[in-house]
Amino acid sequence: MTHKDILKAAGFSDAELSGGSLAVHSPIDGSEVARVAETKPADMPAIIAKSQAAFRKWRQVPAPRRGELVRLLGEELRKSKDELGAVVTLEAGKIVSEGLGEVQEMIDICDFATGLSRQLYGLTIASERPGHRMMETWHPLGPCGVISAFNFPVAVWSWNAALALVCGDPVIWKPSEKSPLTALATMKIMQRALERFGDDAPEGLVQVVIGGAEVGDALVSSPDVPIISATGSTRMGSTVGPKVMARWGRPILELGGNNAMIVAPSADLDMAVRAIVFSAVGTAGQRCTSLRRIIVHSSIREKLVGMLAKAYATLPIGDPREEKTLVGPLIDNAARQRMLAALEKAKAEGATVHGGKAVDAGVPEGGAYVEPAIVEMPSQTEIVRTETFAPILYVLGYETIEEAIDIQNDVPQGLSSCIFTLNMREAEFFLSHSGSDCGIANVNIGPSGAEIGGAFGGEKETGGGRESGSDAWRGYMRRQTNTINYSDQLPLAQGVKFDV
Repeated sequence: MTHKDILKAAGFSDAELSGGSLAVHSPIDGSEVARVAETKPADMPAIIAKSQAAFRKWRQVPAPRRGELVRLLGEELRKSKDELGAVVTLEAGKIVSEGLGEVQEMIDICDFATGLSRQLYGLTIASERPGHRMMETWHPLGPCGVISAFNFPVAVWSWNAALALVCGDPVIWKPSEKSPLTALATMKIMQRALERFGDDAPEGLVQVVIGGAEVGDALVSSPDVPIISATGSTRMGSTVGPKVMARWGRPILELGGNNAMIVAPSADLDMAVRAIVFSAVGTAGQRCTSLRRIIVHSSIREKLVGMLAKAYATLPIGDPREEKTLVGPLIDNAARQRMLAALEKAKAEGATVHGGKAVDAGVPEGGAYVEPAIVEMPSQTEIVRTETFAPILYVLGYETIEEAIDIQNDVPQGLSSCIFTLNMREAEFFLSHSGSDCGIANVNIGPSGAEIGGAFGGEKETGGGRESGSDAWRGYMRRQTNTINYSDQLPLAQGVKFDV
């Protein structure tokens, strides 16, 4: 299918794809595929006011009824999975199965949130005072601004939107300027769910705004948007987080990752190699959970590097729309230049580099294609401790499990981590309070490809936010503690006497 065919199948008209000020390029070949209209910064106050008005109505709708809207969204996503997945591939450069997988994540979180709408539980708490009962209740908090990145252009929005909607919060979405078409295509699907849902959904319940930093800053700075969920670089988060906190808002930050795998002497190396290759190379190394470092025991280091080099040599690099392709393009040429610069810096710090060259033959002209790189390092240098959003895998050695964990944790980021070992003591130590300091810690599975049932997010410069499953829903609500006195006395807590 041509670019036009893909976008037409997703419901776009010619008018929607032309005449705007924001040029959209496909990383597949660098070609311009659309020019979309941007939201005027001057319109943002009215957009936010519409969301506030929607909040006052939506919070009155019972949570299970709110869940019905999310259920309908899941149904519409199932119907449009192929079409939306194709737009993800076109605009983000993901291989076909990953584009479809991202839409499946959206479907999965809709299923999760639909059930959650009947499980927004609060606790009953024992009171120290006779004739009293304590409990906590959870209430909708208000409009939720979602700022998403190009690498997961639709899944991250769904993690936030599905939970926010069942919790009673409207949503305003600002997608990356590099991937507005996926957002607009998703809103077409959302609109079909809203039409089926009926009048209980107020106008302005789900909105999308297209634009750059000025539009994003309007969300981040507005006291009428109490929740800001922002996914992107640590640099971006260091700006967004303080701004939101300064006006007493609630930031949910999903920022950088520098994820490691410890490979122990007892590891199943065949399984480890498969996990390493997908985690390091999938999405061309452009996942926040991509594997950046392997910390391998010195006794098996040479063997493992040889196995990886052999596996890397077989990887098909090229057009992500072709079935055989496993490694598609980087998002743009600037990303490729950053990767090549990082490899040069690694060499200056003593690295031995396998692969990592720019690829121009046998791939679509105009795309930023690269060979995934394996980089053997003498130690964890400055470049290793820096996240480069590209398929670079640094190899480090260790002697003891304590040393390996120290190396893993000695980076500013704290998103995802894993260990390959058949030694139960090592596995449990890795998962203990003395082990991995990351928000995600896995055993005998790679660091990427998280399921929606668990809360997603990390510590340190990763931002501390949590999205998706588990009890992440609490980030979209306000907690209220209630004490009810059903006696005819008025005892004070802590035994205080204050007789009047």
